[in-house]
Amino acid sequence: MATELEDLKILQNAEGIADAVWKRVVQWEEFAKDVVGKQMARATDSIGANIAESYGRFNYGEKLQFLYYSRGSLFEAKYWLNRALARDLMKADEVKAYATRLSDVARQLNTFASSLKAQRKEAKPQGKSIREPSAEYVIDEWLDNPDPLFTDLELDWLETSATVSSL
Repeated sequence: MATELEDLKILQNAEGIADAVWKRVVQWEEFAKDVVGKQMARATDSIGANIAESYGRFNYGEKLQFLYYSRGSLFEAKYWLNRALARDLMKADEVKAYATRLSDVARQLNTFASSLKAQRKEAKPQGKSIREPSAEYVIDEWLDNPDPLFTDLELDWLETSATVSSL
């Protein structure tokens, strides 16, 4: 397992895609860049950003949640690639190449998430409950106490209040 964030192959692959998309999108005319390009660049950047966020989290649930966000960003990036193809901003072979790279990252995300789930399962203590020894309660002093918890007047008020509110 990688010891440093930068050593993660999945992150390196996500960064490679994000940088390649950036270089391609900045060449587009302003309208295309504004409508499709910015969204595509944000989506591809978000893939790696969420992997990094996942890596930095301590709790397994949070780690997995950020991997799921990354997966969502990956599918968003695929959507924007399809939009770029439909609007003649990119050629089919270029879109297919990006989609193939994104699919590879998707498989890596699934493997990474499965690995985290396995680690979480191993880290959980065996058994489904926690047991404590029985406690002994001493009530002799309480029974001898002349001061009741509620006075008769308070009990009457409670009974009267309950009767009035039910009318």
